[in-house]
Amino acid sequence: MDFLFGDDELDKAKRIGELSKLVKKYQDSYYNGEAEISDFEFDKLWDELRSLDPENALFKKVGADGKDSFDGSFPKAKHRMMMGSQEKASNPEEFLKWAETHDYDEYLVEFKLDGASLELQYDGGILVRAITRGDGEVGDDITGNARKMDGVPAALFDSDGVKIGFTGAVRGEVIMTHDVHDRLYSDKANCRNAANGLMKRKDGGGSENLKLITYDALCTDGEPPFSDEEGKIDWLGKCGFNVVPLVIKKSPQEVIDYRADVDSRRSGLEYDIDGLVVKERKIDLEDARRARPDRQIAFKFNLEEATTILRDVEWSESGATYTPVGIFDEVQLNGTTVKRASLANPDTMRKLGVKIGSKVIVVKRGEIIPKIMGIVSDYDGETREITLPKKCSACGSDLVDDGSRLYCPSKACPKRILHQLQKWISVVDIRDFGDTLIRSLFADKRVQSISDLYSLDLDTLAPYFLDADSLEKKKDSLGAKKVLESIQKHRKMSLAVFVAGFDIEGIGETVVQKLVDAGYNSLQKLFDASAADFAAVYGFAEIMAETMVNGLLDNKDEMLKLLDGRLVEITGGAEGKLSGSSFCFTGELKTMKRADAEALVKENGGSCKSSVTKDLTYLVTNDTSSGSSKNQKAAKYGVSIINEEEFLKLMD
Repeated sequence: MDFLFGDDELDKAKRIGELSKLVKKYQDSYYNGEAEISDFEFDKLWDELRSLDPENALFKKVGADGKDSFDGSFPKAKHRMMMGSQEKASNPEEFLKWAETHDYDEYLVEFKLDGASLELQYDGGILVRAITRGDGEVGDDITGNARKMDGVPAALFDSDGVKIGFTGAVRGEVIMTHDVHDRLYSDKANCRNAANGLMKRKDGGGSENLKLITYDALCTDGEPPFSDEEGKIDWLGKCGFNVVPLVIKKSPQEVIDYRADVDSRRSGLEYDIDGLVVKERKIDLEDARRARPDRQIAFKFNLEEATTILRDVEWSESGATYTPVGIFDEVQLNGTTVKRASLANPDTMRKLGVKIGSKVIVVKRGEIIPKIMGIVSDYDGETREITLPKKCSACGSDLVDDGSRLYCPSKACPKRILHQLQKWISVVDIRDFGDTLIRSLFADKRVQSISDLYSLDLDTLAPYFLDADSLEKKKDSLGAKKVLESIQKHRKMSLAVFVAGFDIEGIGETVVQKLVDAGYNSLQKLFDASAADFAAVYGFAEIMAETMVNGLLDNKDEMLKLLDGRLVEITGGAEGKLSGSSFCFTGELKTMKRADAEALVKENGGSCKSSVTKDLTYLVTNDTSSGSSKNQKAAKYGVSIINEEEFLKLMD
């Protein structure tokens, strides 16, 4: 079938590129405290990009406070206390389930502050560092900014003016009060975002308008000046810190009742909170060192929600799949303007009973992603049925509605083939192969299948990097050479990567790895398995198992072509050197990047984990004697802790 991308498709790709650059630019300026546009204007750009490209990498990075998002203008520093995440309960039922295994004589309950975490480090009672949360172990040193905040004493003294020689860490939340927000930063979406932007400003401007409220402390030298959690809060107050309110309840039901009371009056508080933290009286240092402590829980308030009228449904096209997106009258949720939300799939729409004109309930799932949760049943406004698209916009084939998915079934659909090519390049990690290049090669019919990627040569690629006047120099094209080198470097891959690269709906590398770990560690074993076989594997359901079987069948010819023609090679598997072994990497490696080390493990039949678990085989770190939480957990579980040199020896 002849197919060329029309102006609409090219215009869409161009617009996605423009929006990505704008969102990144304005997001960076915002978090440096130099916002160039209003939040409403930013949200419009954000919504448009999401509607055009729902899987854009920016949606996974914006607002994150992880290693890759630390502000490069601040030096890095290690925490003295682990700054991990808490277990969460979003409703009374979930909290009661947690309380069944955490039967305390009394429950200490604190406000869960909705701000940005900060650790203050003191030596002999003198403030020496203030560090953002970062990845929980390392963060940005913003001491200069922190010194300007309300509630950050430069030195510790008691009420009588006697110096307190405390050495250790104090943890709190940087917040902006509603009053300050309304008077000075009302153009910002909410207090949390405004505070986060100000505390990381390079010039420190605005930090004086922020407030630190503390709730935790750890003594690292000598005897701690407190014996339990209540005493800790009392001691923090005596040292001059602002402290979180604390109440003591005798039963889980009293905690639930208190939550309802606080929820009803939290709009009148001077700052934002998004729930309660419930813990025992005893200080459990071992539990506190966990990345996710078990002995306490965040008891969240119900998600913020609003009602509005659904005006239309658009269909977002990603590969073969058509996803419904509801368009409704604008509402404010968690300080931002929202006017569109995913409806997931046809079955979800039917179960909700939603129609054009319905009054719908919109929430922010995780207070980040808008979602239509239901309809107001007694609303009597005029409505009409939602019409599902019938034909594929690219090839004209009849779309298939199987309930959980609306999709184009044609294997020859150009949009479906292109998406598979993009998926392969992404999963296999051919880094120099840009999206514009693959689109152009596909439109010119130079690449129509995954195997075609491995037949590319310099003569084919060079014109895509040079203008017409430079074609005689095409063999000197640096860009074309880099693409070819990158293709060559990624001919070897694990079985999980190989299968995940074929863009089978809902089947990613992690999903395939579950099957590999369950014994389906060769492509032939995967071909020979039935849906019932896959469904018996932990983490698989019947629908996913059926999808896997059908996906393997649909792509079998191309898979075998790649392998039989030796275009790619599956490494590891049942005979790999690391077969049956799992690895977790922490800290910096000296001879390679972590991603390359993980790829090496997978090539040799092993698997990688992001955290230390009881079934982990090796924790790899160049600081084997450190007291980090991962090292402690590995020692507790009897996991072997090896350094980089020992890891490389396993590879011979």
